[in-house]
Amino acid sequence: MRRMIPTSFSSKCQGVISMNALRCYVSEFISTFFFVLAAVGSVMASRKLMAGDVSGPFSVLIPAIANAFALSSSVYISWNVSGGHVNPAVTFGMAVAGRISVPTALFYWTSQMIASVMACLVLKVTVVEQVPIYKIAGEMTGFGASVLEGVLAFVLVYTVFTANDPRRGLPLAVGPIFIGFVAGANVLAAGPFSGGSMNPACAFGSAMIYGSFKNQAVYWVGPLLGGATAALVYDNVVVPAEDDRGSSTGDAVDV
Repeated sequence: MRRMIPTSFSSKCQGVISMNALRCYVSEFISTFFFVLAAVGSVMASRKLMAGDVSGPFSVLIPAIANAFALSSSVYISWNVSGGHVNPAVTFGMAVAGRISVPTALFYWTSQMIASVMACLVLKVTVVEQVPIYKIAGEMTGFGASVLEGVLAFVLVYTVFTANDPRRGLPLAVGPIFIGFVAGANVLAAGPFSGGSMNPACAFGSAMIYGSFKNQAVYWVGPLLGGATAALVYDNVVVPAEDDRGSSTGDAVDV
């Protein structure tokens, strides 16, 4: 069932500062912190294992596996509390689709951004090494990288919407697994080109601790537009809310 968004300003304010809302923000912080710690930390670990080599196949394979496992786990632990967004692009898509209010989305973003910065700070302080940032391949343009990140985010957010759809009748643990799978596949596909971020918070946190925001717009504009497009396509084109399909065979419904 989709959440009803409050219509009055006072009810919106009450909704974003309630105890239940605070639990959601804390849940997003914890899950995002864990994901960024694993995603960025895996890049640092791969470089350590390969003596600084950033061009070998394991420099992509290790982060891809870490992204898949970490995102599956992060989404699962916050699935029943905050919805397991772990990504501003997912939150943006949910807001565009009307599943959460804009004020709530802003608080989600704040929790995710702070968590990402804290995770990267922990890595820098404990490992005593500069955290890596997402970079664009030399042969790519900023526009091309933004489009690529947008397409990756579209696939990720579309998978999230599919996994969240109660009409599919999926068990609780299945959705997060497939969300992690698609994230890992995206990193394998785009790691050498744009890093396969798909997550503005992850890109922001590493850039903040690294101290460089070069090409940061690529990791915001593309994923946010991709996430919003996925939400609109899923809710209004592919599986509209009024679609009460009686069977899984694709039979048309009488109107």
